[in-house]
Amino acid sequence: MQADGRGPVAPVLREPPPDLTRIAARRGGVFPEAQLARIIDGRDPIVSHGSREMPVWGRRFSAGMPPSAQAEAVRRGQTILLVNYLRTMQVTEPEASE
Repeated sequence: MQADGRGPVAPVLREPPPDLTRIAARRGGVFPEAQLARIIDGRDPIVSHGSREMPVWGRRFSAGMPPSAQAEAVRRGQTILLVNYLRTMQVTEPEASE
């Protein structure tokens, strides 16, 4: 997985997907863990993007489970794993000039 926003479906999306390998680079080297968790979970919508092309993963992580503390724990745990994965793919080198 490249996660650089240039995947095979990117040309047909209304909004170009962001380069997920440069989240920290776009924020001066700071990786916004809590903000990303809220976006992935669906609790912090991105208004400027219009409709969400990416699914609200929080709902999917606990799909099929009755509302409960356990379902919420699963939802949060899966979100944390995804945020940690995004952290591992961050690049530190400058963006290549085109």
